Amino acid sequence: MTAAERQLEGFLERFTPEIASDARIALAKLRAAVPGAIELIYDNYNALVVGFAPTERASKAIFSIAVYPRKINLFFLQGAELPDPDGILTGDGKVVRHVSLDDRTTIDRPAVRRAIALALDMASVPIDPKQPRRLVVRSISPTQRPRRPKTK
Repeated sequence: MTAAERQLEGFLERFTPEIASDARIALAKLRAAVPGAIELIYDNYNALVVGFAPTERASKAIFSIAVYPRKINLFFLQGAELPDPDGILTGDGKVVRHVSLDDRTTIDRPAVRRAIALALDMASVPIDPKQPRRLVVRSISPTQRPRRPKTK
């Protein structure tokens, strides 16, 4: 396990076991769908984000998985241009759309797989599937919201 993989695991451990487990599964499934991606890790104020990019330039990232205390989202970072015949993409910003990963099988749904494939085809810079997978920790916010929801 590389230093970056150990750091990512440490970031995930701060979430509830269920969210951490779901995040690991989502990351593994996106890795399988996007071989060769460079994973850019941001432990931000609001969420833990892992971007999937062809290079270390965040602006070229195609996808990201954002892990929040109560949910996980798959972001299509060039999603506003992405056709959405199945109506699965959420958001109305100028650039990004997302799919809420409500359960462990959401990312396996045919409509989500089609959107992933289409986003890869339309990417401004393609990901080379022969490129070795690499994780890069880009930033760790010194202040963060709690990673576990408050109990009532």
